[in-house]
Amino acid sequence: MIATQPVHDAHEAHAHAPYLRHHFETVEQQREASSFGMWLFLLTEIMFFGGLFTAYLIYRNWYYPAFVVGSHQLSIVLGTINTAVLICSSFTMAMGVYSAEMKRRKALVGWLLATIILGGVFLGIKADEYHEKWEKHHVPGLNFSVQDFTHPTDAEPALPLDMAQKTQVYFSLYFAMTGMHALHMVIGISILLVLVVKAWGGAYTAGHMTTIENFGLYWHFVDIVWIFLFPLLYLISRHQ
Repeated sequence: MIATQPVHDAHEAHAHAPYLRHHFETVEQQREASSFGMWLFLLTEIMFFGGLFTAYLIYRNWYYPAFVVGSHQLSIVLGTINTAVLICSSFTMAMGVYSAEMKRRKALVGWLLATIILGGVFLGIKADEYHEKWEKHHVPGLNFSVQDFTHPTDAEPALPLDMAQKTQVYFSLYFAMTGMHALHMVIGISILLVLVVKAWGGAYTAGHMTTIENFGLYWHFVDIVWIFLFPLLYLISRHQ
């Protein structure tokens, strides 16, 4: 009994924090590993969206007139509003991270809820845009029509039939790029709902905030992707 007492005391002195995983020796080591894993994940996301951006630039160079006319079918007003909404959501997410650092539980929950609301507003506006594209028969492969491009009703120039058909490429990339971005938003909001529940129970304001930090990186990345999507899809060649 006497021989085992020092061992027991040493174990108690080096007892792990409740949120420290058993395969890490220190909280700092766990934090560094988690941050490295998140940055590695974001690198794969950059490569994924980079492929979509590359495809867009290549096809835009090949079918320039079709891409110009196609971009004119998007609403700059709605795109601008969504851009402002996402910028505000980045602010609320950053304030959530700050609240976790300051160990303010109610403030953390409030900022996370604000981020969820702003994300929902973004998705609602995007759904309205998608509905408009369906009504205008601009959804490739389902109900696509070249009528708006071969016989435009506004001041837009009419396109030859072969070039008008190429607008399907533009809208295919539009739905692929904005659709994948929206999917990331849905995933982000779903994770936020879980974080809110755990944050209300004090999970991230008792010294362990790595999860909030890493999710903040994910949310900011999704916002940055939109900052590139907005000018490429909505603004380029507007005055041609």
